[in-house]
Amino acid sequence: MMTGTTTPTHYSHINDIGDASAPIVMPPGEPKTTRTIWEQSLVVVDSRALGRQCLTQSLRSSGICLNVVAVGSMEEWRSQEAQHPPLSAILVNVGGRRLTDPDISEDITRLVSKFHSVPVIVLADNDDLAQILKALECGARGYIPSSVGIEICAEAISLALAGGTFVPASSVVAMKSAIDSGMQETHPILSMFTPRQAEVANALRRGKANKIIAYELDLHESTVKVHIRNIMRKLKATNRTEVAYKINDLFPLDTRS
Repeated sequence: MMTGTTTPTHYSHINDIGDASAPIVMPPGEPKTTRTIWEQSLVVVDSRALGRQCLTQSLRSSGICLNVVAVGSMEEWRSQEAQHPPLSAILVNVGGRRLTDPDISEDITRLVSKFHSVPVIVLADNDDLAQILKALECGARGYIPSSVGIEICAEAISLALAGGTFVPASSVVAMKSAIDSGMQETHPILSMFTPRQAEVANALRRGKANKIIAYELDLHESTVKVHIRNIMRKLKATNRTEVAYKINDLFPLDTRS
């Protein structure tokens, strides 16, 4: 058992950040031991250089007890793997690309299959329920929307390392709402919007403010604004009043919801 307080000399190229004796979360079934920081590597995969570099620096600053490595592809990781501690997790940033795109979902499925003993976590720019379910279907051990803070991102990675699976609370709420209200069958508004957008749209036509919508749907206010912009784009509306008018015109208010 390693309990030293300095960075291991065979990984001396890594900057000394954080408490070297801090424990990291171990998968269930393994002995609970205090392991030296940076004994394992987290690979951040993002084809955009600035994006992966910023994310890597943020994760390091968060105090995550892993050697964080930024690469443009897993081929790049394999070319430098010998210079780093063993791989323990892979964070794939798909950005604005959609998991329902066959090319993207196949890439995730192949990655999960090739590194079957290593958890793969997806980071994406949206929290649509369909995208989250597709990521889990591909074998991902977590889906992190980019609307969360870096601390939540680090906790989600730790959860995956411990054998769990992270999904945003908003997706669970959206799924429950869809099941409870039978939205898939009785709400034609879903033919135009995602379940989450439909909830925001219904709140808009009731005249609710962004802060109220965020509170009721357990969202960040910035996320609500993103949904509103997408709703306005789909309706070709220029303001909230026009959104409410068009929604009421297209989808008469169901007093049961």
